[in-house]
Amino acid sequence: MGDARALTARSGSYDTVLLLGPLYHLVAEADRMTALSEAYRVVRPGGLVAAAAISRYASLFEHTALAHLDDSPLQEVVGRILATGEHDGVRGFTEAYFHSGEQLRRELRRAGFKDTRVYGIEGPAWALVKAVEHHTGETLRDSRLFDSVLAAARMAELHPELLAASSHLPAVGRR
Repeated sequence: MGDARALTARSGSYDTVLLLGPLYHLVAEADRMTALSEAYRVVRPGGLVAAAAISRYASLFEHTALAHLDDSPLQEVVGRILATGEHDGVRGFTEAYFHSGEQLRRELRRAGFKDTRVYGIEGPAWALVKAVEHHTGETLRDSRLFDSVLAAARMAELHPELLAASSHLPAVGRR
């Protein structure tokens, strides 16, 4: 624990390092790269790093599902996230950075990690469930629609171009 940009652990002292927050809370690329470099430093050779990111398109899909895009100021916020990956935190969500899957993979590789892989947690149809639940008040956890959305998420794992449709992107790599 601590500032991901300045870990106090000895070099090579961990089998696994989890970065669950730094990559989306560190808006500046240099800060994200420092955090990834520190993770690389403290994981042993052959060790695993797992890093979480938020998809560049999460805000678009979520605000579409919730029918919020009729709001011009929110359209500007979502448009800025789509264009730059950055959210200033002035409206709604905190200051954050939103990755594309390929960008996340590139950042891990630049930090030195090998065998990098990015996954999509929710898959391409998560916003459909969110929309139905939000607009009907139903919970769909035990429904055919939920099972279908889960099957779509599993099928999408084999197609990197579908990563963009997930809201959260975990990435793994080895030192």
